[in-house]
Amino acid sequence: MSETDKDTVRIAMWSGPRNLSTAMMRAWENRPDTAVVDEPFYACYLKVGGGANHPFRNEVLAGQCSDWHAVARTLTGKVPEGRRIFYQKHMTHHMLPEAPLEWLDRVSHAFLIRHPREVSASWAHALKSVPSLDELGYVRQVELFESITDTRGEAPPVIDSRDVLEQPEITLRALCKALRVSFDERMLSWPAGPRATDGVWAPHWYQSVWRSTGFGPARPQPEPSRELLPVIKAALPLYERLAQHRLTVEGQ
Repeated sequence: MSETDKDTVRIAMWSGPRNLSTAMMRAWENRPDTAVVDEPFYACYLKVGGGANHPFRNEVLAGQCSDWHAVARTLTGKVPEGRRIFYQKHMTHHMLPEAPLEWLDRVSHAFLIRHPREVSASWAHALKSVPSLDELGYVRQVELFESITDTRGEAPPVIDSRDVLEQPEITLRALCKALRVSFDERMLSWPAGPRATDGVWAPHWYQSVWRSTGFGPARPQPEPSRELLPVIKAALPLYERLAQHRLTVEGQ
């Protein structure tokens, strides 16, 4: 291993959909030392039958690699543009049983969570449908968290999207410290608009991110519809399992 590779930090950020994950990707991409990749296993997930109702399904399959092992090699290979940090935005529900996991040993991990009441409402608004528990990613998120914790002997950092919105600098400083990288104030704001790194699905999902220039404040959420209550109830203990490990700072 070269000295350059020893200095490289690869960060796999694991979240479910509608978890503030794209804004978090913006924060890291605004660092000059960081390259990002947007949901690299999405086409793999779609190819084996996931996401039947997802917008831009055909475009994702046509434009993104759908070979699990080839994608994993890119995530642990040369960092784009010779950057020191490689930030990888992952959706936990994309990691189906056939997904290779041996590459996880070669990257650092963090988890981004959001209360299921807010996630389910955001999903229902975007797709005009009631999500399943699997689609919201909580089951797989807990499985990955517990597997990584068991393998490493310590829990990876967990941050809650509401903390990011309400206290972005405090939360991002804590995350960077946990990942053993320096905090950069440029993570707190970014230029509005799309990015070349955005997935082809961005026109459907990223409109609010394209308008944004930073985090917060958290917007009040309407009461969930009756149809969403069963999935919220099922997801809540999984969210709470991860929230026990949420990064906090003195005084919170």
